[in-house]
Amino acid sequence: MDTDLIVLNLTKLGESSVVLHALSREYGRRSFVVKVSRKTSMSLFLPLNLLEADVSESPRSTLWRAGAVTARHPLNGIRSDMHKNTMTLFMSEVLYRAVKDGAYEAGLFEWLERSILTLDSLERDFSNYHLRFLLELASAMGFSPTAEALAPFSGKYYQLLSDFVRAPFAESMIMPMNGEVRNALAEILLKYIAHHSESSLNIQSLKVLRELYG
Repeated sequence: MDTDLIVLNLTKLGESSVVLHALSREYGRRSFVVKVSRKTSMSLFLPLNLLEADVSESPRSTLWRAGAVTARHPLNGIRSDMHKNTMTLFMSEVLYRAVKDGAYEAGLFEWLERSILTLDSLERDFSNYHLRFLLELASAMGFSPTAEALAPFSGKYYQLLSDFVRAPFAESMIMPMNGEVRNALAEILLKYIAHHSESSLNIQSLKVLRELYG
């Protein structure tokens, strides 16, 4: 069955297969075995790529199979920009750890697809985008990240985070912050998501973002 996928992670499986960890439109978070060869362009599986594939359930394994994998959107705006590429590493790692395999959250796929295409289209003022992403992810997962709900995690950043939560999208993108403040807000939002999703969110790519926007 043809279905749309969003790449979260990739694991090598022998010489001729990979395990594609993805969010699918119909089935939620799933892992798929994909056959690859020397001719396969591994750039097809970059984090948050939007794909289409023919998927089938395997009666002998929790891993499904995916074939005839193709890209649905080139994401040129992301792949040509080092900062955006780094953000997709961070975003995909958060999703990979926060959304459990087999989980299905209505509307999560559609929200993520819009988020990716929005980042792809932004030409400037996107340094705060990963913070907005975390805030909206919490909502998409069914939590209620109001300023009051975030207060126990906020510490000295409560007022700034409160302003960020209440700001419209465009305004939140241009709120002035340095790398240290962005990193602090990201860690607060990650703690909030980890608490409510009962997940361990030790996000390694946050360090890369910190260095890039430091």
